[in-house]
Amino acid sequence: MAQAGSSESKTTAKAPVIYRCKKCRRIVASEENIVSHERGKGELSFKWNKRSGDSWETEKQQIDCTSIFVEPMKWMQTVEEGHVEEKLLCIGCNARLGYFNWAGMQCSCGAWVNPAFQLHKSRLDECNI
Repeated sequence: MAQAGSSESKTTAKAPVIYRCKKCRRIVASEENIVSHERGKGELSFKWNKRSGDSWETEKQQIDCTSIFVEPMKWMQTVEEGHVEEKLLCIGCNARLGYFNWAGMQCSCGAWVNPAFQLHKSRLDECNI
């Protein structure tokens, strides 16, 4: 009986997350599709002319990622067409959701993700099922 109670609390503790296009509400990714990456050093990871302040200020701030990186999926038409890098458009409404590059790209936190299929959080709704 103790095992049944503990398994129920585990399933209710964490609800699965899905990501939808903000414009048409089509599901574009789920939590299982996310490719995790280690947090970078923030603005210190970028060129010196992109920094907006002293280095000691940026070390104190935790930079949140403005995007999520996912694995390639069937709805990504430009990937299926064989492009090396291109915009990622919603298959439902053709809104730009992000960008991909097989050679990789840098996250807003400063970390490099390779290969990179980037979806901007500002273009997505994060929903719990």
